[in-house]
Amino acid sequence: MSMNKGDRAPEFQLTDTNGDKVTLKEIQAQGQGDTILLFFPLAFSGVCTKEMCTVRDNMKLYNAFKATITAISVDSFFTLKEFKKANNINFTLLSDFNREASKTYGVLYEDYFGMKGVSKRSAFIISPEGKIKYAEVLEDSGQQPDFKAIQNILSGK
Repeated sequence: MSMNKGDRAPEFQLTDTNGDKVTLKEIQAQGQGDTILLFFPLAFSGVCTKEMCTVRDNMKLYNAFKATITAISVDSFFTLKEFKKANNINFTLLSDFNREASKTYGVLYEDYFGMKGVSKRSAFIISPEGKIKYAEVLEDSGQQPDFKAIQNILSGK
């Protein structure tokens, strides 16, 4: 089941790069504005690295909108810790190793280059009240989320 604009964002509990459990509710409590969830296929792959570095390089913009960025992949938290360190990522990365959040949000490939259960590149904006304001699920992992559309939603356009 995929998530759509207006749906209540499903709660989850995932592991961060320190090995700590983190819930959506805790992520939302950190910020004063919207929460952006970015699901991505695999750490250290070219397009995923480019996407995460693009977000990193635009954090001043997201901070200006008081948005909290969190990225999620099916990689282990050990892998994500090294990915974060290698790319100087300045936002939270969460491991969905057991694919629970990816399945709940409807963003799992059945087959991704022979691998089962890899997250589709996806972007969700969640309001402080827990409603989905924007949902984008890309079938082509070579594409990036529509960052202009995300910025327009954050700015109220």
